[in-house]
Amino acid sequence: MIPKAQTTEQHALDQLLAYKRLLTRIRVIETYPVTGGILLKTIAGDDRLQELHSKLKGLPSYMYLTKHEQRIEQTAHAYLSRYPVGTRAQLNEVKSCKGADAEDEKLLTELARKIQNVIDARGGGQVDDFEGVLERISELQELESQKQYFESTLETLGGKYGRILCLQYVEFKEPMDIADEMGVSLPTLYKWRRQALQAYGRLIDGLVPIKM
Repeated sequence: MIPKAQTTEQHALDQLLAYKRLLTRIRVIETYPVTGGILLKTIAGDDRLQELHSKLKGLPSYMYLTKHEQRIEQTAHAYLSRYPVGTRAQLNEVKSCKGADAEDEKLLTELARKIQNVIDARGGGQVDDFEGVLERISELQELESQKQYFESTLETLGGKYGRILCLQYVEFKEPMDIADEMGVSLPTLYKWRRQALQAYGRLIDGLVPIKM
């Protein structure tokens, strides 16, 4: 029968070694081609304009919009009943609006065109493999979630044990460099590393932060 301390240590080591494979897989998925030379990593994150707007929304619009842009904004507020997140959803919402007069219709059409230009600029015009892109985005989000969870467990471990494991398995430093950085001999580092593996194994007992 294998001692529990040994299996605990092996479980910790398996998870730490899986981190490098996780990073490799993330990099592979990020270079998945979407359309027109655009890679998945350019569209998988949160909408950049949405992020910018969230940063600016605390300021009066006249501080960062031109007079004409303010008219477009005012028209949008007058007709939109909801404000969905994401440029595609926003485009559909604007297109569903009908201006009460020619001027409003013109401004709504201009707003829709601006949103469409953003989508096209981000490679979202015509996607070569829509289902494939959705599948890769879903996988990328799952891997990023695993990465964050794994890194948070090391932060929770903390102390010299957490630092040793982070330096070797997250920053990929050599044992000699780690020993020099921590001001200890190699034998001492190896002793601490084994203790760190056991401590980390106990911390994640019954858990699998990285599932690959």
